[in-house]
Amino acid sequence: MSPAEALAVLAAGVGAGTINTIVGSGTLLTFPVLLAVGLPPVTANVSNALGLVPGSITGAIGYRRELAGQRDRLVRLGTVGLLGGATGAVLLVTLPSQAFHAIVPVLIAAALVLVVLQPRLARAVQARRERRGTTAPAHGGPLLVGGMFLASVYGGYFGAAQGVLYLSLMGLLLDETLQRVNGLKNVLAALVNGIAALFFIVVAHMDWAAVALIAVGATIGGLIGARVGRRLPPAALRGLIVVVGIAAIVQLILK
Repeated sequence: MSPAEALAVLAAGVGAGTINTIVGSGTLLTFPVLLAVGLPPVTANVSNALGLVPGSITGAIGYRRELAGQRDRLVRLGTVGLLGGATGAVLLVTLPSQAFHAIVPVLIAAALVLVVLQPRLARAVQARRERRGTTAPAHGGPLLVGGMFLASVYGGYFGAAQGVLYLSLMGLLLDETLQRVNGLKNVLAALVNGIAALFFIVVAHMDWAAVALIAVGATIGGLIGARVGRRLPPAALRGLIVVVGIAAIVQLILK
């Protein structure tokens, strides 16, 4: 890796850590950069998963005030997340590499559609609850548990827009503010990425230079995201995610 490539990976780590803390989808920044510097897709994915863990941790620490009073919910969803993340990690190393090449662009495209539609879906669900005079279950109910498990399987497998999936599910199914949901999301992302990374260390090939660069960048980015996240207009962030995601899809298809 040349000095210019190393700087690009470090910068992508900062951006990913910042975006992951605010909303999610940081992998849409780091993954295409790792591909661009020559890493094979699976090696890029597992190295990225481990490198982003410190950023998830600093982001969760930055949102510690929003986690107050959510211990029971965090235990429930954290257990589901650990199981799903481990399942996704196993799928990544057992499925043929051809399946990985075919699936990832579809997953990114689906995540980007969700990024665009999430506000409208949230308003529709809230309006329906108001018409019926109902409220969201305290812990989201079985629908949230099932959805979070599947999202965590996806997170352990690839992870691009994992945080967006979490925010969408919890935003729709929990009666909480976005900031409190975001605090949960950061902890869950740290757990899922952490359990997947532990598995990858044992069974998969890591590019340790990439891991270190992303880890340093993501740690800084997590602190930045926790500090400035509430000031960034949601529309601008969604636009950035869509642009980066489309670039990643194009790069994967052309590679």
